[in-house]
Amino acid sequence: MKKKISISILILIALIAGVIVAGSAVFTVHPNEAAIVVRLGKAKATVTETGLHAHAPFIEDTVSIYTGKMLYDIPASDVITSDKKSMIADNYVIWRVTDPVKYYQTLGGLQNRAEERIEAAVYNATKNTISSMTQDEIIAARGNTLTNAITTTSNTDIDQYGITIEIAEIKALDLPDDNKAAVYSRMISERENIAAGYTAQGNAEAQKVKNDTDKQVSINIADAKAKAAVIRAQGEAEYMKILSAAYNDPDKAAFYNYLRGLDSMEALAKSKAVIILDKDSEYAKILYGQ
Repeated sequence: MKKKISISILILIALIAGVIVAGSAVFTVHPNEAAIVVRLGKAKATVTETGLHAHAPFIEDTVSIYTGKMLYDIPASDVITSDKKSMIADNYVIWRVTDPVKYYQTLGGLQNRAEERIEAAVYNATKNTISSMTQDEIIAARGNTLTNAITTTSNTDIDQYGITIEIAEIKALDLPDDNKAAVYSRMISERENIAAGYTAQGNAEAQKVKNDTDKQVSINIADAKAKAAVIRAQGEAEYMKILSAAYNDPDKAAFYNYLRGLDSMEALAKSKAVIILDKDSEYAKILYGQ
């Protein structure tokens, strides 16, 4: 009986040992992950295929490295432009591990150590890039131009750690509080000068249009007056022609002179003037009814 119990215990111990050995010999690789097989502290192999894998138990171990994209928000820092203007740069970085073995060998596979190196590399790249440009050039280059320059420079320093920076972008580039008022005042002055230039240009164009309109109006009035004078002259000529045709015989002419004389007498009578007439004059004949 005791012998059977001993055999059972040995079998159980063997099973437990087998489970332990099997468990220590198997590891799992997840998506966006690489597993480094380490033997006696040295990296022997890198497994990137997702799934269940095996390695030598007890003498080998595995270190899992996340290879997906990671975001790191870098603390804001002061930088100086080439024209000695102080600015505050606030960067963020998207990075990933591209060489797991190098990442493990240089940084022990630790994310916090990697972020320390990334922060230093991006700060140096930002400082060197901005220090080579004036403040106006930096403002004009904000966006892809500045981002590409900082990203490229950062990767030259960080590549030795098996890391690639996908993007190193300045999310905020601001002025120190004591410089903001002066810069804003200058910007307002520049915009006012631009606005004044547009206003002056608009006024000049408006005056040109007004002058052209006045000139055209003067030409039109002159043309109208000339045409009116011609029509008036033509009317008077026609009037004289009609009169000449109406009084082209002695009797009609005498009657016309008689009417003109009455008109003249009426005008003289209204003026209450003293008139001395010759008895043979046309006026005397009218008065005497001759």
